Amino acid sequence: MTSTFPDISISTERLVLRALDEDDVPALAEMMNDEMVAAWTSVPQPFTEDGARTWITEYAPTERAQGRGLDLAVTEFLTQRLVGVIQLGKTNWHVRSTELSYIIAPWARGEGYASEAALATAQWLFGDQKFERIELRTAADNTASQQVAQKIGCISEGVLRNACIARTRTEDGTWVDLRTDFIVWSLLPEDLEGVGEQLADTGGFTSFSDWN
Repeated sequence: MTSTFPDISISTERLVLRALDEDDVPALAEMMNDEMVAAWTSVPQPFTEDGARTWITEYAPTERAQGRGLDLAVTEFLTQRLVGVIQLGKTNWHVRSTELSYIIAPWARGEGYASEAALATAQWLFGDQKFERIELRTAADNTASQQVAQKIGCISEGVLRNACIARTRTEDGTWVDLRTDFIVWSLLPEDLEGVGEQLADTGGFTSFSDWN
């Protein structure tokens, strides 16, 4: 029997993480058309509202139902505005491990939302779901995403050479593939000890946010 993630809502001081719904379509499409998202992810460009609707109504439910992962909308607690997405994928239920990715809307970057959402997700995975390992992969030049990984306590395990396809925009405005390295990060339950307190001591969840 395939294990699956529950239909969950996770709350933090500033955020609510919940399932994506069709009301998120316009904001999700706008977010995915950002230059940084295009550069560091394989999201089709331009990303249409039809694409966002397919993700929300077909892709995300299928990933959860088949036990592969979980997609969560990251929303502001006070405004309910969509500020980003947390994605779990490549989940191995026997090993109790999963890969975590994040993206934050351009207007919400620099507020520490990626760190806050990723840390809350990790705490939920290790606590409620009894996971033993979370993995992150960041493109070698994506320093913003690497800072988020470091802030939540991840340990760099090494480099997968030539394993990542990023994108760069040419002079005529088109996107072309650019091969680079992946940095692999891991997070274990014991790595979270004191992380929340450290972030609070340094002024909160100030971070740069990007899909990794």
